[in-house]
Amino acid sequence: MSLNAALAQRLEDIARMMDLTGEDTFKAIAHSRAARAIDALPPDVATLDKKQLLEIEGIGQKIADKIVEFVQHGHIKEHDELRAKVPPGLLEMMTIPGLGPKTVRSIWQTLDITTLPALKKALDDGSILTVPRMGQKAADKIKASIALTEQGAQRMALGLALPIAQRIVERMKKVKGVKEAAYAGSLRRGRETVGDLDILVSTTDPIAATKAFTTMPGVVSVIASGETRSSIRLAVAEDVGRWEAEGQRGDAFTGPSIQADLRIIPPASWGAALMYFTGSKDHNIRLRGHALDQGLTLNEYGLFPEDKSKTPPQDRGIEPVASKTEEEIYARLGFPWIPPELREDRGELSLKETPRLIELADIKCELHAHTTASDGSMSIEELAALAKAHGYHTIAVTDHSKSSVQANGLSVDRLLTHVEAVRKAAEKAKGITILAGSEVDILADGRLDYEDKVLKQLDVVVASPHTALSQEPEVATKRLLAAIRHKYVHILGHPTGRLINRRAGLSPDIATLIAAAKEHHVALELNAHWMRLDLRDTHLRAAVEASCLISINCDTHAPGDMDNIVYGVMTARRGWVTPALCINAWGAKKLDAWLKAKR
Repeated sequence: MSLNAALAQRLEDIARMMDLTGEDTFKAIAHSRAARAIDALPPDVATLDKKQLLEIEGIGQKIADKIVEFVQHGHIKEHDELRAKVPPGLLEMMTIPGLGPKTVRSIWQTLDITTLPALKKALDDGSILTVPRMGQKAADKIKASIALTEQGAQRMALGLALPIAQRIVERMKKVKGVKEAAYAGSLRRGRETVGDLDILVSTTDPIAATKAFTTMPGVVSVIASGETRSSIRLAVAEDVGRWEAEGQRGDAFTGPSIQADLRIIPPASWGAALMYFTGSKDHNIRLRGHALDQGLTLNEYGLFPEDKSKTPPQDRGIEPVASKTEEEIYARLGFPWIPPELREDRGELSLKETPRLIELADIKCELHAHTTASDGSMSIEELAALAKAHGYHTIAVTDHSKSSVQANGLSVDRLLTHVEAVRKAAEKAKGITILAGSEVDILADGRLDYEDKVLKQLDVVVASPHTALSQEPEVATKRLLAAIRHKYVHILGHPTGRLINRRAGLSPDIATLIAAAKEHHVALELNAHWMRLDLRDTHLRAAVEASCLISINCDTHAPGDMDNIVYGVMTARRGWVTPALCINAWGAKKLDAWLKAKR
C-alpha cells in the first residue's frame, strides 16, 4: 500500500471511530473529506511541506499536523488513542449498508457486540431485539444487508458494470410509457469501480416500468418495489464480462451480483435528478452551497427560491427556476456545463467554460497490440483489419519481449523474423499503417529486455513492468525512470502494473515520472483494459497539468479487447485529458514524425 493510501485509510478510520465514540460530527466529516483528498493526490504526500498541504482543498491546520506526524513517525497519536477505545470489529460492522454509527454504537453499548460474527449470532437468536429502537423489520434488513455484502464484497469493475447498466437502460427504453432512461451515479462519472447501479426513468406508467425492472432476466432477488423506487440484485451474466454466473443451487444464487436501484423521475425534474443522482456527493454539496449563496435551494427536483420553510418546495407547489436539464441548472448558478467525469470536487467549478476533453471519436490509432507471435489470438493481417474497421489510421504490433516467458515472449531471433513479417504485411496493407514494435519488459533493475541495437530497429517501443511489482516506491521510481530516460523508448506501458481489485502494483513517485517523461518526450500509457486502467485518473490529472503526453491503448490481444477503449476514454476524461495531449488522437503525419524523432 502506498503512503498516500495508508494515510487516507488512517484518516477515514479516525472519522469512523469519532462517529462511534459520539464525537463532534463535523470533525468526523472533516477527516473523511481529508482522506478522500489524500487518496486522490497524485504526488507522494511525503514530498509536500506543511504549506503545500494547507493549499489542498479540505485540509486545515490540525489535519495537516496529523499528516506531518504520520509522514515523520508512521502513526497518528489520535488514531492510536481512538483504536484503544474502539474494538476493530466495529469498523467492519459499519461497512454493512444500513448499519450507521448510531446503530452500531447502540448495539455495542447494549449487547457488548464488537464483531460481525457476534452480530450475526444476535440476529439469529433474537437477542438483537433488546437493542433500543430495534424492531424485527430493522433486524431483518440488517441480516439481508450482511448476506448481500458478503456475496458482493468488492466494488465491481467499470468494465463489468457498464454493460449491465447499458442493458438495463435499453430494456427500460422499450417499456410502454417510458420517455427517458439513463444510468447515473459513479458509473456515469466513469469511476474505475462501482458499488451499485443507479437507473433513472421518466415515464407515464410507473407500474409498467417497475414491473419491467423487477422481472428482467438475471434478477436474483427483489429488495424493494414501489411506485417511485425499486431495488434488485442482478447476476453478472456470462455475456457482460469475464465472470460467469456460477454457484447456483436450485433457486439460490451465490455467484457474483450487483445491486441496481430504479428511480421514477417526474419529467419536469429530469435534469435535476440526473445531476443529483450522478453526484459526486462532494460536487453536489459544493453546488448547493453556491445555490444558497444566491438565495436558492437545490435538490433532486430542481433549483428553487430559498424561503427557509422546513417543507420541501416541490411539496408546496413552488415552481423551480431550473430543473428540466443539467445545462440550465448549471447556467442559472453561473457555471458552464460540467461533464460528469469531472464532478469530483477537484476544481471543476472554477472552470469558465466546458473543457474540450478527449472523446471516443478522437482516437485514431492503437499503439499497443499483440498477435499470435506472442500471446495474442490474431495474425498481423487480422489485427490490422480490426484496427481499420475501427477507423484507425495506424496499428502498432508490439508483441512481448523474451523475459515474458508466460506470454510466449520473443527471443531476439524470433523478434527480428517477426519484424520482417510485419514489414511485409505493411507493404501489402491498404488504408492503414502497420508499425513493427515490441512491448519490452522493464527488468527489476531498470534495464530493458533487448539491447539497443535491437530496439533501434523497431518503429515503436512500449516499455512495461511485468514482474517485481511489489518493489518499494523508491526502487520502483528509479526502475521506471531508467526506462523513461532510455533513448529508444516511446511509451511507458501500464506504469504501475496494477490489476483492479486484484493487485496493487507499484507505487512510484508519479510526479517524478511525469517530469522525466515530459523532458524525454515519452508518453505515459493509460492502459484501457478495464482490469488495469493504469495510469489512474488522478495520475492523469497531474500529467495534464504538466502538459505531459498520454497514450491511450487497449493492449489488444483478442478482437473484443479493442472495445475497451471506451473505459480508457472515460478514465482519461476523469483525468482532464485533451486530444492535443493524447498521441492516439494525432493525425498520421504528426504521429509518424514523433515516433521517428526517437530514431
